[in-house]
Amino acid sequence: MGSSSKGTALVHGEEIARYGFGEGHPFGPDRHGVFMREVESDGLLDAVVSLEPREATVEEIGWFHSPPYIELVRSRSRTGEGYLDAGDTPAMPGIFESASSVVGAALVATEALMRGDVQRAFVPIAGLHHASRSHAAGFCVFNDCGVVAEALKRNHGLTRIAYVDIDAHHGDGVYYGFEDDPSLVFADLHEDGRFLYPGTGSAAETGTGPARGTKLNIPLMPGSGDDEFFEAWQRVEAHLEQHQPQFVIFQCGADSLEGDPITHLRFSEEAHAHAATRLVEIAGRHARGRVLGLGGGGYNRRNLARAWSRVLRAFVEAG
Repeated sequence: MGSSSKGTALVHGEEIARYGFGEGHPFGPDRHGVFMREVESDGLLDAVVSLEPREATVEEIGWFHSPPYIELVRSRSRTGEGYLDAGDTPAMPGIFESASSVVGAALVATEALMRGDVQRAFVPIAGLHHASRSHAAGFCVFNDCGVVAEALKRNHGLTRIAYVDIDAHHGDGVYYGFEDDPSLVFADLHEDGRFLYPGTGSAAETGTGPARGTKLNIPLMPGSGDDEFFEAWQRVEAHLEQHQPQFVIFQCGADSLEGDPITHLRFSEEAHAHAATRLVEIAGRHARGRVLGLGGGGYNRRNLARAWSRVLRAFVEAG
């Protein structure tokens, strides 16, 4: 496929595979390998441009995160002691480097898209949407989604960036990080926060100040499946069409599939395939085809392998 102006990039490698919190943890380091084996068995690896991750610089991470927080992560990463938040996100040895590589991988994909090397890109270990500008949260150390959005504004002058999230958990780090920023068009379909971490994302949260109306939160009741997804998805599409984004970030967490051990939605992988296909079409109309897929959550290994591979297949089959 080479460096053609069409096609799909996949950013993968040991640098991001290392991101996790130990064997047996829901966010363990085996998630990358499970996905890659599915990609190979599906014959998708030969159909994509493989790109290598890199560590993001402190300056790049600082486009979204505060300097004191970055230094806290760096310090605790050396010792591997304690937590980076109130008790969800352990300070594993080397977590600074692996989290920096997740951000760097997302930036590698973003730059390939902005150069026009490819039209779509996917990063499996990414989409760490809970981390706020000043602290970790929910297994998320650095918020690659937020860094990418800031990079698109800062380095490329984009003024309408879509962030679409179908992870079971609300993307609170992204929402509150850009709550008053109209350049970030936000659409998040998630399990109702009354029943699931982080407890946010009510339908009333539509943005503040100049960003009011640019944010769409769609909470779903526990047990909601494909019927509820497809009905809600129509609202996501209408929201995106209204704002005509110049770039689409797609956080496709697989913990919204039936059988995830820590959530209560019941989507099938068809939801992820449909969302990916439709976002490619929307990006073709408004964003020069540019879609960045980020794996996000997913703690049933079979579910994440199938859901993410269906997203990747949708990207590849778009041509």
